Amino acid sequence: MGQIEWAMWANEQALASGLILITGGIVATAAQFAQWYFGVYSIAAGVFVCLLEYPRGKRRKGSTMERCGQKYMTKVVKLFGPLTRNYYVRAFLHLGLSVPAGFLLATILGTACLAIASGIYLLAAVRGEQWTPIEPKPKERPQVGTTIKQPPSNPPPRPPAEARKKLSEEESAAATSVPSGPQENPIPVTDEVV
Repeated sequence: MGQIEWAMWANEQALASGLILITGGIVATAAQFAQWYFGVYSIAAGVFVCLLEYPRGKRRKGSTMERCGQKYMTKVVKLFGPLTRNYYVRAFLHLGLSVPAGFLLATILGTACLAIASGIYLLAAVRGEQWTPIEPKPKERPQVGTTIKQPPSNPPPRPPAEARKKLSEEESAAATSVPSGPQENPIPVTDEVV
């Protein structure tokens, strides 16, 4: 059985917790809670977490599905080098970002989710995982001369191959048995006008 890549789970958890932090922060700020400034902090922290976590990392084995528009954010995340590639840094960064948002009821769910993501990132770091960007593969263009071996001889729509073989056999047999000349009608034709 394959080994679990914990960073993939942590990435999804952290992205969801960033969205939850933004939502809780909007609720706390719009409702004018007593400590509404923690709501503003949660919005800022949630946006930062979402921007950091939006690009998926490449898996060790298999293929990784890229998120829509990820290539633009990947360039930004790559600029920070080891600060964003190392999962120890991400684990403690997420844990630190989650603490101030825990003082407000509207943002406590986002805090708990971000703390869980921090724990999963710590587990991924202990297991030796590291964020690597998904690089686009160069597309190989097929050579025109090598792909077309022989152009089709009869125009489309073509019957299946078995039917073509039967038709060609029947045509060759019919061509040898039919004499050239006018065809005789087996039914007598009379010209009666009523």
